[in-house]
Amino acid sequence: MAGAGAAGASRGLGARAYSRSTVAYETMKQDMDPASLFRGLPDDRCQCPHWGQVLSGRIVFRYADHDEVFHTGDAYYGAPGHLPLIFAGTEIVEFSLTAELNRTMEVIGRNLAGASS
Repeated sequence: MAGAGAAGASRGLGARAYSRSTVAYETMKQDMDPASLFRGLPDDRCQCPHWGQVLSGRIVFRYADHDEVFHTGDAYYGAPGHLPLIFAGTEIVEFSLTAELNRTMEVIGRNLAGASS
């Protein structure tokens, strides 16, 4: 999920990298399906694993064969191969592997640049 906020209006992001892991506090500003931002990654899905907790709201991780829905108070694991659905008002704390997150963010950045051209 990390990086979808770069689209502008979906979330606020406070992130800090600690060697191998990045910790982020995210507030979703509006509903968003960021699937198109992951085009170019294997299977056009996020390949970065994420661990987190939903502080408020809900988040959905869509996989090729199922969806996983997490609500306020739930801890979650987003395995590689997911596509997130983002809902307004959701707040999460999320932990991601920095190297994988950076590779994902490079692709998302290119897709955002292409969308704004």
